Amino acid sequence: MKTFSKSLMVALLQVAIVLSLGGRLLYDRAHRPRIWVKTGSIDPELPIRGRYLTLNLEVHAPEFASSSARNERQAYAWQPIELAAENGELVAHKTDKQTGMSLATWGRRPNQSNFDLYFLWPSVAFFLPEHAEVPRIKSGEELWAEVTIPRKGPPRPIQLAIKRGTEWNPLTYR
Repeated sequence: MKTFSKSLMVALLQVAIVLSLGGRLLYDRAHRPRIWVKTGSIDPELPIRGRYLTLNLEVHAPEFASSSARNERQAYAWQPIELAAENGELVAHKTDKQTGMSLATWGRRPNQSNFDLYFLWPSVAFFLPEHAEVPRIKSGEELWAEVTIPRKGPPRPIQLAIKRGTEWNPLTYR
């Protein structure tokens, strides 16, 4: 084979890989559950990070809440979890499979001393366009992310919104 033919084969192989990944993501977005999840973000402006928000997704974990009541200040639940969308909430279930995901907790929910506040570990990234404004959360506002729940792996963020009371303000980055 000539050099040009080999180069063309490598280029076509790379295009096929990218298209198959893009096709899978589009298929998941169309056929897998999509839900809104309350989240918080970590500083996106560090030069080493680039232009993305690190989102800490809030997860409901009834199976863990009963066990953490016995363990006074359990900071992390290193039990592997599987995620599901149930009743419009992101819910974690214990599993024996290695999924690469677990939970972290940082205290109790305000006004609900019976339930721990759990977050997905590791956090997920939401990439921002180069000239997009970084969302700033003010007092009384919450950051929410619409995510797709794939069969395997962490949720995939689709879009962000800021919630003020009952008013939703989706953020657009086009």
